[in-house]
Amino acid sequence: MSGLRLMAVHAHPDDESSKGAATMARYAAEGNEVLVVTLTGGERGDILNPAMDVAGVRDRMSEVRREEMAEAARILGVKQLWLGFVDSGLPEGDPKPPVPEGSFAAIPLDEPVRRLVRVIREFRPHVMTTYDENGGYPHPDHIRCHEVSVAAFDAAADPEFHPELGAPWEVSKLYYSHGFIRKRIELFRDEYVRRGEKFPMDEWLNRWRTEQGDLMARVTTQITCGDYFPQRDDALRAHATQIDPNGSFFAVPLDIQQKVWPTEEFELAKTRVSTQIPETDLFAGIEDGQVK
Repeated sequence: MSGLRLMAVHAHPDDESSKGAATMARYAAEGNEVLVVTLTGGERGDILNPAMDVAGVRDRMSEVRREEMAEAARILGVKQLWLGFVDSGLPEGDPKPPVPEGSFAAIPLDEPVRRLVRVIREFRPHVMTTYDENGGYPHPDHIRCHEVSVAAFDAAADPEFHPELGAPWEVSKLYYSHGFIRKRIELFRDEYVRRGEKFPMDEWLNRWRTEQGDLMARVTTQITCGDYFPQRDDALRAHATQIDPNGSFFAVPLDIQQKVWPTEEFELAKTRVSTQIPETDLFAGIEDGQVK
């Protein structure tokens, strides 16, 4: 069903291209409206691509990341909006230092929730996606993104919550995006073994963090979107400061990915409509009469 609206809420520019990007590209290509809301400008991001660590990039990081985001959105065929908060950076050390004063993870929830509620009431999405309580990985901005998204999902529907922000809107469903699925990498490895080839991600797989357990056990919804993996990868490459084109994101050829694991994974966290699990569509359960 086309004519539906999907909002993906992300912490930084580039997150949208590494988490659920092929799903967004598919829904946009099918005639649905897709909006990426980027909560921070990514100003404190490191330059992770050695080819971009040159004069004229680091000293204009904020502008460069906006340019990269615009190109990624164009490639995916989606709209994009900045919520206007400042990147907290990723604290390092033991113990970790506090995030910078005034950064997104340091400020109270009230203002980001209000801003996101305004966007929800204006765009009126039928479905929202964001991160789980662990942030996908424990970056303070990702965890705060989860907190803001969940609070705004509820508050946007409440007519007593800041009525000046627009008429209440009930988002039908809220999903967490799950991109780091160990089973997916193991199946890629099995395909390499079957072909008698060396698996390029063995070392990475051996270092896999296990604290969060088996994320596949949380997955409720798998979206078939292998045809859009090329757009996903091109969008990732558009974030040239953040993505090394020779890095692990691109280690497994697309033909193997499309054959072995052609889906992206989500967890239905909240719903206001009836649906049957497992799902193959983020809009499952949303009837024609609810599309307005």
